[in-house]
Amino acid sequence: QVQLVESGGGFVQPGGSLRLSCAASGFSFGSYAMRWYRQAPGKERESVATINFSSDIIIYEDSVKGRFTISRDNAKNTSYLQMNNLQIEDTAVYYCNVRVHAVDYWGKGTLVTVSS
Repeated sequence: QVQLVESGGGFVQPGGSLRLSCAASGFSFGSYAMRWYRQAPGKERESVATINFSSDIIIYEDSVKGRFTISRDNAKNTSYLQMNNLQIEDTAVYYCNVRVHAVDYWGKGTLVTVSS
């Protein structure tokens, strides 16, 4: 079955960096787009970044452009989200997502807390 496991979250001060990882299994990783979402306290889940199967189409939510970088390693079945210049408003649970045969799969999320 499809499994997504996020890691790399933690506590960081404003201006700091974190790198999130999403380890995937149970599907042909190299054939599907991968997405990162986040959900801040009291807010709806929102898309952060998307990368297609071959890494030549990448889309970012406006507020993270220039600060976050999504990437993938198809040999390792892993997607990454490098987050630089983190701000307090980036505090959220970050989720990895894949849509396989029209079904959305989610990891359990990893918490990112940005605070001074």
